[in-house]
Amino acid sequence: MELSYEIILAYMVGIIFLFFIGRLFLVPLKILLKLVYNCILGAILLIVVNYIGRTFGFSIPLNIFSAALVGFLGIPGMLLLVALKVLYF
Repeated sequence: MELSYEIILAYMVGIIFLFFIGRLFLVPLKILLKLVYNCILGAILLIVVNYIGRTFGFSIPLNIFSAALVGFLGIPGMLLLVALKVLYF
C-alpha cells in the first residue's frame, strides 16, 4: 500500500482543522468554568455572611440582583454588596 502526497496532505490538514476546532470549543469552556466557580464561591460567601451577620442583625437578601452580582464578580461583588448594605441601608 502506497501513500501518496495528497493523502498525507489531507491528513495534515485534517489534524490542523481538528486542532483549531478544539481550541474554538476550549475557550468558551474556560469562561463557563470560571463563571461556575464564581457562582459557587459567591453563594458560599453569601451564606457565610448571612449566617455570621445574623448575630449582629446584618443580612443581605438573596434575590436576582445579589445572586447575579456575586455570581459574575465573585468576592469583589460580595464586598460591594456588603459595602452598599453598610453605607445605604
